[in-house]
Amino acid sequence: MTRFFIFLATFALSAACSKTDPVGYDSCPDNPEIGNFSGRTFKMGFTSWSYGPELNDVTSTYDFIHANGDIYAEHIDDKIPWQAWMDDTKLPDEFSENIAFKVSKKPTDKDLLLSVSILNTLRTDLQEDFDGNTPVYNSINDRHIENAYIKHLEYLIEQFQPDYLVLGIEVNEMWINANTKWAEFKELMLNIHHRIKLTYPDLMVSQSVTLHNYYDPQVFGAEAYIEEISEFINQMDFAAISFYPFFKGFHSAEDFQKAFDFLHNEVTKPIAFVETSHIAEDLSVPSLNLYIQGDECEQKAYLETLLLNARDQNYEFIIWWAHRDFDALLEIFPEDLQDLGKIWRDTGLLDESGTPRPAFEVWEKVLGL
Repeated sequence: MTRFFIFLATFALSAACSKTDPVGYDSCPDNPEIGNFSGRTFKMGFTSWSYGPELNDVTSTYDFIHANGDIYAEHIDDKIPWQAWMDDTKLPDEFSENIAFKVSKKPTDKDLLLSVSILNTLRTDLQEDFDGNTPVYNSINDRHIENAYIKHLEYLIEQFQPDYLVLGIEVNEMWINANTKWAEFKELMLNIHHRIKLTYPDLMVSQSVTLHNYYDPQVFGAEAYIEEISEFINQMDFAAISFYPFFKGFHSAEDFQKAFDFLHNEVTKPIAFVETSHIAEDLSVPSLNLYIQGDECEQKAYLETLLLNARDQNYEFIIWWAHRDFDALLEIFPEDLQDLGKIWRDTGLLDESGTPRPAFEVWEKVLGL
């Protein structure tokens, strides 16, 4: 799965907004409200992102996320077998075998969020095929693109039988990164959404947006952009939110809450955080001119704030991106992706050795209530 894209303007802002005085808690303060979750209605879970490259690491990840949540997420956001779908030919073994393995790990007693990306890692164009090529089109909403992606989604739905579907990941980034394509892309995605709902009327379907580039966006024409994205979100079955608050240089519960308040004012549909996390250690990537301070207590404060909003605003569910720091997985990354991988490396509720962080204690407490 491809995870590693970056928006340098956002990170430049984050670095500029970093804390100047580390907190340095001996222990993290507790929010007394965390004990008040009787009758929790929202679901909690993790993605299947593994902390290491070995089969045992992957298996351990599935064991952990199934034991520590009532929902989990599979992200299918790497290559798409476009040509196979268009020509009705055999699917690449790499694709079908990966899907079969993930399906084999699906339990019978957990809800499943299936998130699928039609966009490339930079969110500027369609995802590439397994031969490395982007499908040819005159307009991005050409009928052959729409039909091929419908086949892709229907195959995945039939394989996974999900409870929730995100059929486009972080689609608002297309408005930011390739604005001239946005109008046709939006038409494409709304057509696909409509067709999927006709075939699967009971499936909860959405397309995700990044809250860190929706709230207080650093774009020209910000007001019009917010209005456009809000209108788009409110056509979905639920508001699917991706949020990494350290991208905005957020450090406190007050910072986090401002973004949540904005979201609540903009959307009318049930809210689900389909991927989110926060750093538990300082983030330093000199090659990207990036330094953002963080610590375990700040991570705990973010999770507490997120959970309280989930309770008070009746969220559908929250998905924490990585249950454990993936230092071991990072070791096998291609050299040109090493520095990008570091951005999310230290966001686990367990550290790289598997030791629980203070935020995991919060997770366990609320999950059990």
